[in-house]
Amino acid sequence: MLVKVVEVIGTSDKGFTEATRNAVDEAAKTLKNIKSIYIKHMNANVENNEIVSYAVNAKISFVIER
Repeated sequence: MLVKVVEVIGTSDKGFTEATRNAVDEAAKTLKNIKSIYIKHMNANVENNEIVSYAVNAKISFVIER
């Protein structure tokens, strides 16, 4: 079995959980056999003392078919 890892950034205006889901959903459009996601960093953008967006920098692992 060969596993490959790609690094992606998922974003959301609702929260870190949705940003993580968005990262997997977008990756799944071009990758098959996704097995795990590792959140490397999390950050949020603030405007006028309010959080306006969330982002996760994530590593997604998937199995390469032979």
